[in-house]
Amino acid sequence: MLQRIQTVYLLIITGLIVGMAFLPLAALQAGETFYSFDVYGVHSIAPDATLVYPVWGLFALTAIIALLAFFAILLYKKRLLQIRICIFNALLMIGFYGFFVFLVWTMKKELGDLSVSVRIALSFPLISLILNYLAIRNIGADEALVRSLERLR
Repeated sequence: MLQRIQTVYLLIITGLIVGMAFLPLAALQAGETFYSFDVYGVHSIAPDATLVYPVWGLFALTAIIALLAFFAILLYKKRLLQIRICIFNALLMIGFYGFFVFLVWTMKKELGDLSVSVRIALSFPLISLILNYLAIRNIGADEALVRSLERLR
């Protein structure tokens, strides 16, 4: 299981997505007020640090992406199902960015003049998407190898 490169890719995806839960995705500024945007919500950057705008849907999407990547590792004997789960996970990663843009757009309408500064953690789903593509390619190569060996019998 761990000797396959796609398992390493899927483990890295899981680690990146879990790591994203502990880092801010963006910094927002509306007038003189600063906010921190992470997967749990938008928090004001002040001594009291209150939750201004909860985004539990983004947290749920992040958790599902991490769990599916880890679950795909456990399906190493069912390669076709593993490919399907990875494709679905790739769609969820693309949906993550769509949902993030929607949330920023919604907050921009509510708060007025909003300046957004993205952080490094926002690139983790993109890196995970590339690693997911590489995992799908390698799983497909394994499946082709197994089918060619079955033909020789």
